[in-house]
Amino acid sequence: MNIISKFIRIPKPIADKSSVTSLKERLDWGEPALTIVDVRDRKAFNATHIMGAVSIPINELVTRAIANFELIRDIYVYGETNEQTAEAALNLRAAGYKNVAELLDGLAAWKAIDYPTEGFSASNT
Repeated sequence: MNIISKFIRIPKPIADKSSVTSLKERLDWGEPALTIVDVRDRKAFNATHIMGAVSIPINELVTRAIANFELIRDIYVYGETNEQTAEAALNLRAAGYKNVAELLDGLAAWKAIDYPTEGFSASNT
């Protein structure tokens, strides 16, 4: 343990599966080198999503990720269900992405802890 970590809580590095609190710690730390990807359909994304997430529906995920993100980028992915999230993460890993985290329970877990959301219905939830 170094002297800095005695006084400042340093977030854990990305893991294959991640809780929303772990992601929020990284965001609060101010770590800019990550992307949050929502793989639900655009209608669901437009209604409400994690603040700062980008919409890439699962059927476009690998093509758009390759066009926009480096293979070493930290990517937190969430879908409608944990199964959809796992499928998206598997597809990204198969495409060569090294640092992909499945955001467990996705938007529901994020909203349950009252973390910030955006979208048309975000202010109503």
